[in-house]
Amino acid sequence: MNPPLIAVTSGEPAGIGPELCLQLAGRRFGAALPVVLCDRELLRQRAADLGIAVELREYLPAQPVDRESGPNTLWVLHQPLRAASVAGQLDPANGAYVLELLDRALAGCVAGEFAAMATAPVHKGVINAAGVPFTGHTEYLAEKTGTPLVVMMLAGNTERGPLRVALATTHLPLRAVPDAITGELLEQTLEIIAHDLRSKYGLAAPRILVAGLNPHAGEGGYLGREEIEVISPVLERLRARGLYLSGPHPADTMFTPPVLAGGDAVLAMYHDQGLTALKYATFGHGINVTLGLPIIRTSVDHGTALELAGSGRADPGSLFEAVTEAARMAACGGASARS
Repeated sequence: MNPPLIAVTSGEPAGIGPELCLQLAGRRFGAALPVVLCDRELLRQRAADLGIAVELREYLPAQPVDRESGPNTLWVLHQPLRAASVAGQLDPANGAYVLELLDRALAGCVAGEFAAMATAPVHKGVINAAGVPFTGHTEYLAEKTGTPLVVMMLAGNTERGPLRVALATTHLPLRAVPDAITGELLEQTLEIIAHDLRSKYGLAAPRILVAGLNPHAGEGGYLGREEIEVISPVLERLRARGLYLSGPHPADTMFTPPVLAGGDAVLAMYHDQGLTALKYATFGHGINVTLGLPIIRTSVDHGTALELAGSGRADPGSLFEAVTEAARMAACGGASARS
């Protein structure tokens, strides 16, 4: 029997993903082991260029994985590049290769071959330049699994414990945010967060802190009425159905220790409202978790860093945390679909 396996996609081959994956060699993540999806020769060349001692072991689904392998061992599921890759130099010819990594990891998760997947960064521009419309991992995996709504949650460990921040809206211009925040969106988003905190984090009665949209959460309607007309009615309906929801909170005090102590996760209304605090507290070691999928998916919280590729200076902390979180979620029983 194999130990639980975490599929780790190495991302854009010209970026830092492959060299970060090399640093997974020999590391243990509880009972789970990482399997890196990458071109084997790309990993071998990058390791030689950086002077990284690593034994690349070929992962074959039909053969057992030895969890007692050597301290520098990295299990690799070979996925061939479309064209030779040079660190720091994007090539649209490899756009399809990047998506093939995701497709193989996803297929393995759906089939039960992998307990979860963790993703290194991709470059959206070069995939689009290859002729494939692509807005990001999250949207791609949602479409592939037929999931109508997913929720982006960033997470990280702080001195006071884990901090989890989910977003009601993601990459929107600020002027578009109020119109996007509807009662239907908030209700579905909160249901997904509560469900996945139970099924993927093992929290029997998750507590969710909900931010207001406006300064001082609208100041009783004097600084905006979204809290009164949209947010509070949703919270009242869901509380009546048994969800533990607190708010709407003024965002400028929601991230203070006394307020955070009363919740397991935060729902922010828009990108910078939530992620400024999260990244200040966890920079370099934060991760991205996609909630709502029928599988477990975590990711680094940074980009391809082409300027660092091949230098050996890229920090693997976020990737280590992403694999650690994926393994932890898998151990909780993880990927049950929302009923």
